[in-house]
Parts: sequence; C-alpha cells; structure tokens
Amino acid sequence: MERLLLHTCCAPCSVYCVDSLRGEGIEPVSFWYNPNIHPYQEYKARRDTLVEYDKSIGLELIVRDDYGLRDFVRAVAGDLDHRCGHCYTCRLEETARYAAGHGFSHFSTTLLVSPYQDHEGIRRTAEELAERYGVEFLYRDFRPGFRQGQTTARELGLYMQKYCGCVFSEEERYAKQIARDKERFS
Repeated sequence: MERLLLHTCCAPCSVYCVDSLRGEGIEPVSFWYNPNIHPYQEYKARRDTLVEYDKSIGLELIVRDDYGLRDFVRAVAGDLDHRCGHCYTCRLEETARYAAGHGFSHFSTTLLVSPYQDHEGIRRTAEELAERYGVEFLYRDFRPGFRQGQTTARELGLYMQKYCGCVFSEEERYAKQIARDKERFS
C-alpha cells in the first residue's frame, strides 16, 4: 500500500484505528470532513480536539473545513429515518474524491470503529465510491477495539462527544427526557 487517507470523524474514534493501522505498518493521513456535525460549537470542539490529538501523535492531518448545517438539513429533511446513508455517502465520497485527486492509493474511515453505526452500510458505500473514483477502499472491522480506544481517549482527556453528530442524533440522545417532559406538561 502506498498511501492511506483515513476519514476521521473525531479524535476518540481515531485512537484505536490509528494505533491498529500503525501496528500493521500503515501510516495513515487523517482527513477531517464532517459537514454533518451540528451545532457549530460541537463541530468546532471535535475538529479542534482532532487537530491537537493528531499533532500530539505526529499524524499528518488534512482539514477540509466545511460546516454544512443548511446543506445537510436540506439533504436529509425529506427522509430523516434514512439520514445516516446520506451522511456516510457525503463524507466518504469527499474522502474518496480527495484520495484519488491527491495521490492516495487507499482510503478508509474511523466510522468503522463504532458499534453504533451501520457497519455494512458504510462498507457497501465505500466500496461503491472506491470503484467510482478509482482508489481502493481499505476495509477493517475496528469495532473490537472500540472500548479500548474510548478508554485511552478518556485517559488522554480528549473531548468525548455524547451523540453521533447530526442535530437529529442529538435529539435521539434526549428522546426519553423529551417523552417524559411531554407527558409531564400534557
């Protein structure tokens, strides 16, 4: 493998992925492109934490800074139940496009570490984009190291987010509280 561009959703999710890849002798280049993350202060906290973490471990980082609230909401508003598919496609397509245009032989994503994501959907989307852009997708099931990576991230004092990223996943985070409040005030 010549060069790997690693789409990185956040520093905590990257911990195990980067360690695992380095353990295989692969030195990834981290790629920040996450226009799905909202509100802006959440986006900024995740981006800035990744910048500092990557610097601390000597990992090259490419930041594609594109806060995209309006575009993201427009794209998913008609079908909120399937918004994750758009989210995977949006981020992985930009990663594959960037990889192909900048001399990377492969791309992958830290999304593959989370047991909360649609792992097969991510894989399927990435494989389709790899074919479209002529760059190989490096598949790894990083999920077995999720807890280990999260523990290390906490020990390092990294900012730990409480929801996937989009404003709708934040709403889901509070679903039980919202239901209780609705019952209480009805």
